[in-house]
Amino acid sequence: QVTLVESGGGSVQAGGSLRLSCEFSGDPYYCMGWFRQSPGKLREGVARVDRDNGTSYEDSVKGRFTASINNAKNTLYLQMNNLKPEDTAMYYCAATWIYSNCHTRGPDGFPHWGRGTQVTVSS
Repeated sequence: QVTLVESGGGSVQAGGSLRLSCEFSGDPYYCMGWFRQSPGKLREGVARVDRDNGTSYEDSVKGRFTASINNAKNTLYLQMNNLKPEDTAMYYCAATWIYSNCHTRGPDGFPHWGRGTQVTVSS
């Protein structure tokens, strides 16, 4: 059974930091991602990590967010620094065993999802 469980969300002031974690079960995935969704908005990609530890980021988080995988711990991370109010959203991790086009995959390209963890940034 495939499971993805996020943790680490919370409420912080602008400029603060949080580290999200996503513990996953099963064989190592070829492509994993962090997505976020705010009320009334579409789910958007934040960061993606492939099996070779290659990463890509949405423009608004470049230089502030860092995604990484610790395969020994079966955990995907998202370090978020210099948080802004517009980063407020529910954050989800997602995974697929399909490697191709990892860094351009939209939400529909990931069959496995966690339930999300809320991040709230106040000004």
